[in-house]
Amino acid sequence: MTIHIYENAEQIGKAAAAILSAQVLQKPDCVLGLATGSSVLTTYSELIAANKAGLTDFSRVTTFNLDEYCGLPSTHEQSYKHFMRENLFNHINIDESNIFVPNGTAKDIAHECGRYEFSINNAGGIDLQLLGLGNNGHIAFNEPADAFRNTTHCVQLSESTIAANSRFFASEAEVPRAALTMGIGTIMRARKIVMVVYGAGKREAVAAMVRGAVTPKCPASVLQLHSNVVILADKSAVDN
Repeated sequence: MTIHIYENAEQIGKAAAAILSAQVLQKPDCVLGLATGSSVLTTYSELIAANKAGLTDFSRVTTFNLDEYCGLPSTHEQSYKHFMRENLFNHINIDESNIFVPNGTAKDIAHECGRYEFSINNAGGIDLQLLGLGNNGHIAFNEPADAFRNTTHCVQLSESTIAANSRFFASEAEVPRAALTMGIGTIMRARKIVMVVYGAGKREAVAAMVRGAVTPKCPASVLQLHSNVVILADKSAVDN
């Protein structure tokens, strides 16, 4: 686990974009695992700029998103597929058939989870996975639990996660209570992991992830066991 410390979120976003761009240049048909949320907005803006400048070509890249809310159609403005279209996919030369996001409105959730896991494996696995970090130590929507979940599954969101995400909805009552998410095992099978994290509110989670025991009570702590993790953090998120 390597930690790089920056002054602010903008520097973090640019650094993450540089790593993702390097991955695409090194392997033009690579598989990227992508995240949503405010933490990755600068990263996606930088990737868009690089693509428009002809520096990065996404025409052969395949992407898998970490998660999606249950019950929200892909056209809903708070769905993660909509987020990805608005903030990345609509602005780069990626093939629509190479974009994968869990279907949160699937009638058979168990089948959808299995289908998504099969699609990742069929693509050859994830070369580089982009992650954020929740205040309670969750990665993707893997909440603190009694055991690590291996593969893509449906999870009930914690009250703290619902409260944190309520700022994107008209009220907390509108936040979905469940989501489909890649499992810890799926994330850990990525060949490289890059995490972006900033803000004093993440300091305890970062400390538990880096220095705490490996436990499903802090899902991100499992990253200590991965051989190739890069954490991009600002000074306020790191307890020096």
